Amino acid sequence: MNKITLSIFLLIASITMASHSSANESLSDFQGPWFGQKTPGVVAELFAPDMVSVEGRYEFGISFSPDLTAMYFTTLDIIEGVDTNPQIYYSTLENKRWTKPKKANFTKGKMTYELLPYASLNDNRIYFTGRKPDSKGSGVWYVTRTESGFSEAQRYELPYNTGRLSDMNQGRNGDLVFTNMSERKMYYAKNDKGNFLVPKPMDIEFGIHGFMSTTNDYLLVNARNTDDEQRKDHDIFIYFKEKDGSWSKPINMGPAVNTKHTETAPRITPDGQFLFFGRYNEPSGASNLYWVSTQVITQLKQQYFNK
Repeated sequence: MNKITLSIFLLIASITMASHSSANESLSDFQGPWFGQKTPGVVAELFAPDMVSVEGRYEFGISFSPDLTAMYFTTLDIIEGVDTNPQIYYSTLENKRWTKPKKANFTKGKMTYELLPYASLNDNRIYFTGRKPDSKGSGVWYVTRTESGFSEAQRYELPYNTGRLSDMNQGRNGDLVFTNMSERKMYYAKNDKGNFLVPKPMDIEFGIHGFMSTTNDYLLVNARNTDDEQRKDHDIFIYFKEKDGSWSKPINMGPAVNTKHTETAPRITPDGQFLFFGRYNEPSGASNLYWVSTQVITQLKQQYFNK
């Protein structure tokens, strides 16, 4: 092998090694479902510490794709003296390993805030809240998952998609629930063969940031703790659907989920197995993601309907 051939060979080898190194750097050490985490029981546990739930950073509003091979969650960095904005991070399962979470930047700067992602059960879209001060474009946006990544972000053109719409999600039948943050009130829009009927306020006593179960038989919300007037933290409450289609009284999820810290933004996984939520329990006031088996919901449901 002459010197020129050897030089070309070494150059190609170095490029190949750099390429493999770069690819490996994008992968985490976590394999298997749920970002490689041991699944929790009926008492909530911290989710993926140091990789997803990072100390000194807010995390909340997580969503998994229906096939459980991608996850999306909201972050907010704490930087002294600097205003930061909520952003969506995501990770995908590739070659049996999860990629290191990275910023999605779905709107490419069109919206200042991107938060509260929801991977639809009914189509290949990720819906999220996009906001920008004094912008009429604020509201619910979406991107479509493609083989190469994501489509260009688009605003969800519905007549009631005002700038303060948030937490949009669906049951498997396609019915929508969402929160109007200006009114601090939840709404329900029935899916009629692919078209949404005019949204109506949900007939519940209180609660926002609501999430509908995959089978539309219960609703999770967060609201201020009602047991102690001295407390100002928020808890997660559940409503069960009665036989006549109405909603039950709100039921506090209890110590398996709630603490004297604020719990918020409840989310149910597509398979109905786990409840995720944010808990604001760091000394700085930042939140981390926690998860718990939905057996806690099954137990509450049995207690409620067998009383």
